[in-house]
Amino acid sequence: MVKICCIGAGYVGGPTMAVIALNCPSIEVVVVDISVTRISAWNSDQLPIYEPGLNEVVKQCKGRNLFFSTDIEKHVSEADIIFVSVNTPTKTRGLGAGKAADLAYWESAARMIADVSKSNKIVVEKSTVPVKTAEAIERILTHNSKGIKYQILSNPEFLAEGTAIQDLFKPDRVLIGGRETPDGLKAIQALKDVYAHWVPEDRIITTNLWSAELSKLAANAFLAQRISSVNAMSALCEATGADVSQVSHAVGKDSRIGPKFLNASVGFGGSCFQKDILNLVYICECNGLAEVANYWKQVIKVNDYQKNRFVNRVVSSMFNTVSGKKIGIMGFAFKKDTGDTRETPAIDVCKGLLGDKARLSIYDPQVTADQIQRDLTMNKFDWDHPIHLQPMSPTGVKQVSIAWDAYEASKDAHALCILTEWDEFKTLDYRRIFDNMQKPAFVFDGRNVVNVEMLRDIGFIVYSIGKPLDPWLKNMPAVA
Repeated sequence: MVKICCIGAGYVGGPTMAVIALNCPSIEVVVVDISVTRISAWNSDQLPIYEPGLNEVVKQCKGRNLFFSTDIEKHVSEADIIFVSVNTPTKTRGLGAGKAADLAYWESAARMIADVSKSNKIVVEKSTVPVKTAEAIERILTHNSKGIKYQILSNPEFLAEGTAIQDLFKPDRVLIGGRETPDGLKAIQALKDVYAHWVPEDRIITTNLWSAELSKLAANAFLAQRISSVNAMSALCEATGADVSQVSHAVGKDSRIGPKFLNASVGFGGSCFQKDILNLVYICECNGLAEVANYWKQVIKVNDYQKNRFVNRVVSSMFNTVSGKKIGIMGFAFKKDTGDTRETPAIDVCKGLLGDKARLSIYDPQVTADQIQRDLTMNKFDWDHPIHLQPMSPTGVKQVSIAWDAYEASKDAHALCILTEWDEFKTLDYRRIFDNMQKPAFVFDGRNVVNVEMLRDIGFIVYSIGKPLDPWLKNMPAVA
């Protein structure tokens, strides 16, 4: 029986291994992690992450051929194939601070694999890593090999949170990069055989190691670039009276461009886009490609500009001050159908409003109060370290309260800011919300989910990103 062990029971490791276990009943899959609480959650009925469809998959194979354990060394030493899915946060100090990926967790995983292995292993990079990481890992393993042979493969994940299970069952492609040597090709084939249980062969792409590592960074950079492109257009639409939804619909009809990732919003978030672009920028700089680095930096600059623009629009519309005013925040996750708040634009928007002394009442159907308070007190990039290594937040933010539902969040508020596109926000009873708010009542829609005309008829002053401005907003100072 082939044995697979995955180091790291997070957003990538957990769902990926669950789907492999379900589709390959003859393979034993063990997910290991140093976090006892995380492994306990995987072994309970209350999984540590929310992802549509994940619960059902885990239930079907847990205890049969899918196991979760904190006994890392035992399972690593018994495995034939080891997936490494540990955090690769952006460095906060030292060489490359603010851009380069911190590979400390990866390196300690590699050293531990070398220490405990008693048989040949295939080691698979699952985390998003900088190009040439495989080479560094290979060196660590070979220098500590004790006669054991290791093959390193790069198998980047291309999951979108909210649709991760769907993406795993029906991937656009599975990418496997390895050494172009006889042993390397054999290792590629072994991993290919695992995926071939359910993925059509023409969707399994094999490349060299560096192409696989770079493809992941490139894919995320291209997707983020599309979002920044349409967000840049949204600012121009507001200035000229054009409607960004109509513009992106017209642009997306061009088959060379296509309609995906063309929704204007308050900005992109998630654990990968910003981190991967910063990583790409650093790699370009290290290779003397300053112009290329600057090109990709702009994608992040536009994203930051969009979040600042939104905060400025809120403050300037409300008589240039939100001090002491209650603002209802609708949604905190970085997108709908996930409880993930990593790099969510809501953090910067909330911090911007808190900087102007607003009182915030935050509602999100999937994010815990503890997570919201933690995010609002944490420094940039701290979120990407394992939870037991994150600084403890001494106290919550005083001007922030967490609401049970949208109606509680909006009661007595001067304004609502919609920051996540949860479906329920489209069908709220906005008449009831309006009646319980301070007047004038504002709605700032950062996801273009509400029916603007209907809300204006009720009496709201509405700002929707990239849409023709409400007459009220036209008389306000221009937003920098």
